[in-house]
Amino acid sequence: MSDATAPRIPDHFTYDTIEVGQTAVSHGRTITEADHGLFMMLTGAWHPIHCDEEFAKAGPGRRLVQGTLGIALALGSHLESDLLRSADPLVAALGIQDWSYNGPIFIGDTLHIEIEIASKRLTSRGDRYVVDRLIRLVNQDGTVVQQGIARSMWARSG
Repeated sequence: MSDATAPRIPDHFTYDTIEVGQTAVSHGRTITEADHGLFMMLTGAWHPIHCDEEFAKAGPGRRLVQGTLGIALALGSHLESDLLRSADPLVAALGIQDWSYNGPIFIGDTLHIEIEIASKRLTSRGDRYVVDRLIRLVNQDGTVVQQGIARSMWARSG
């Protein structure tokens, strides 16, 4: 999604102003040792690949950040919230599809997200709409480390 000429997702979008192909790119966020430790404590996932430097040296060379931290950053954080400001109320997050881990995330990586509107449709009653967003989590080298589709429903105000 490096095409700078792609139309931007409008600020305070509505069903009538959001269109397939619109994009947005977030600012970066560096993954800290504190982020990593807190996420392991929250999830209880203390696999040696995440918490044992010596174990990790035999594999990727250093400890990996849990993949689910990438999902949390991409979908549930300030990275996306600054990019998807709607004039219409959010009704529900409907799920994620086809999420893939394409590369490792390490402590110290600076990540940003790239969003592209993949589809939109009105519900059968016409008072709500569903938007699918292709979300790419990209590291400081420009490598897409994770990606997938996030689906949300919005109330149509107009």
